[in-house]
Parts: sequence; structure tokens; C-alpha cells
Amino acid sequence: MKEKVVLAYSGGLDTTAIIPWLKETYDYDVVCCCIDCGQGEELDGLEERAKLSGASKLYIEDIVDEFCDDYIVPCVQADAVYENKYLLGTSMARPGIAKKLVEVARKEGAVAICHGATGKGNDQIRFELGIKALAPDIKIIAPWRDSKWQMDSRESEIEYCRAHGIDLPFSADSSYSRDRNLWHISHEGLELEDPACEPNYDHLLVLGVSPEKAPDEGEYVTMTFEAGVPVSVNGQKMKVSDIIRELNRLGGKHGIGIVDIVENRVVGMKSRGVYETPGGTILMEAHRQLEELILDRDTMAVKKDMGNRLAQIVYEGKWFTPLREAVQAFVESTQKYVTGEVKFKLYKGNIIKAGTTSPYSLYSESLASFTTGDLYDHHDAQGFITLFGLPLKVRAMKMAEVEKKNQ
Repeated sequence: MKEKVVLAYSGGLDTTAIIPWLKETYDYDVVCCCIDCGQGEELDGLEERAKLSGASKLYIEDIVDEFCDDYIVPCVQADAVYENKYLLGTSMARPGIAKKLVEVARKEGAVAICHGATGKGNDQIRFELGIKALAPDIKIIAPWRDSKWQMDSRESEIEYCRAHGIDLPFSADSSYSRDRNLWHISHEGLELEDPACEPNYDHLLVLGVSPEKAPDEGEYVTMTFEAGVPVSVNGQKMKVSDIIRELNRLGGKHGIGIVDIVENRVVGMKSRGVYETPGGTILMEAHRQLEELILDRDTMAVKKDMGNRLAQIVYEGKWFTPLREAVQAFVESTQKYVTGEVKFKLYKGNIIKAGTTSPYSLYSESLASFTTGDLYDHHDAQGFITLFGLPLKVRAMKMAEVEKKNQ
């Protein structure tokens, strides 16, 4: 029997061309594995395409709920955002995909796992760090870095497939390079390769409309959370994946969550992309809105640092590490009382606060008002300011003393 390789299969041109290449180059039995993270109609017709291209088997593994519960929710709770803008849509999905690839490889007794990520991107790192952490004994094949891989364009891949009797409905026409899952869709290529060019949103957007084309009427939305986990939208209790689907619908309708960013890739280059994350943008903002009421000042400050750290960890593909576990444990400890209801209005790309309530709110109207209450005496501030400002006063006095001596 031939040795087996598990191929991370998307059904696109790259991974379709890789099937005959693996058989021809390494004489492997190719087992395709498509991981469903919420790509929708992109999965249609995959089994026929994989078999037609020479795969012996195709797994389609649905990890949508696992993706939401085990990867998205911890990042939302941490407010993990890379470089202030990127909500980690692609990054969060990769460890779940790597985990499932390893499971299938073990089940099939495969000696290798192959992915179609290029040698210029972040995904090669994310896939391979995940595989190394979970299955250090399994060989990893990355065709785009393999000296035996000779294809360098869509045209050459199409020609290679045809030469191997595979006539598939792919064209050499230029289009955006996209990655889609339940959380987001990313767009790269074409005019986006020049940061001086404005994105062609009419051509580009998939999940919604631009703010200019959103309805002229705003729409109110309410959400509830329990211990930092979203549990309902507009009074309807749902699992997290369905909440994200509903928020995607609402956010897309109102032009929410469109981000144009030049980011710093792990491999050292800058790249420009447009991300659509309508539901994710709403969910993260609603969670922030609730935390404002509940977390104390010092915890909020440290949690912000931890959120930035988690964003970097996830972006760099280091999910299966002790550091991620430790940071996540800290974040989870802050979520015990993040329970309550958030209300906001969606209007032409904006999420506008409309009221937040929580049984654990630390906001005290009597304390915050300008009238004097039982818990706060304005005169107490005088002693506090004297002590709080003492280092500044001592330094100023010392500097004046030194200046006087130097005259």
C-alpha cells in the first residue's frame, strides 16, 4: 500500500492542482480534508472535484461550533485585535483547522500533512506551528516552498491540471484572493496591492454594503451576555454560531465592520487587505460596552495588555502554547461577572450606544453625579491630590533648588 498524505483542501485552484502533483512527485495516496469553518457555498461540489482530481477520499469536517466556542469567544472576551484593526478572522480559524488535520491524519495513518499556503504569508506558520505542537512526528509538505513545485501562476496551474486530464471550471482571470469563514471574509490583490488606491467596494464586498449604501433608517439591537459569553440577540436565545450569523446579517445590512488595513505580517513584510467582519465587529463592541460597567480600573488596564498579547499570539500561530493558555486563563477570570444587556443602534457603518445594564455594574449614579452623596465628600479629594501629586511637587522643588545653586 502507498503511504498516505492528508491535504488541507479548499477546492480552489491551488489545492486542486496539488492533488495530482502530490501523487506524481511523492507517489502518495492523497486524502483530502476540507475543514468547514462557515465558508458557506464554497463547499458545494467539493467531493466530485476532489475525486476527479485524483484524491482517494474526501473528508468534510464541520467545526463551526467548535470554532465559535473554543476560538472566537476567548478572543472576544480578551478584546484581541491585531494592530488596532484586524479582528483575527483568518488567524483564529487556523489552529482549529490544524487540529482537525492531525485528527484525520491519525485516523488514516498518514505520514504527512500538506497545505497550500504560500511562502510569503502568515498561514504557513499558523498551520505548521499547530501541526508541530500536536503531531511532531508527522511530516509537513508545503508545495510553494518545495523545489519540485514548478507552477508560478494560475495559468500554469490550469495547464498542469489539463495535462493530467483534469478539466475544471477555473479561469485565469484576475480576482481578489479571499479567505472566508463564519467570522469574516478577507480580500487581497488587484487594486489593493497599491496602498494609494481606494478599494472598489462595489466590486469587492461580499457580506454587506458600504455605509453609503446602507439604509437611511437606523436599527436598534439588544444583546445579552452571561459570564462574557453572548446568549441572545433581540430577545432570541441562540448558540454563539447563530448569534454571529444574525449579527452578520444585521451588520452587513448597515455597512458595519469594513476595515482597510496595511498590516505587518509575521514573515517581515507589510500587506494590504480589506476585511469584512460585520457580526464580529458588533459582538466585540457590545462586549466592550458591557465590560465598561463591570471591570475595575486596574483589571481593565491589565486586561488591555493581555488582549494585545493574545492578538499577537494568535496572529503568529502560537495557539497551542503554554503562554496562550495562561493569557486565556487570566481573561476568563475577568469574565465571571460580565453579565447583562447591551443596546445599540446600527446606522451607516456606526454602532451607537443606546444603553447598558448589568446586575454587577460598578457604576453608581449617586457617586458619579455632581451632587454630594454619602460615599463621597469633595473635601477628601484634597488630601488624595496632595499625596498623589507629592512626587511631582518634590521633584519640582529639587529642580528649583539645583537651578538656584547653578546661578
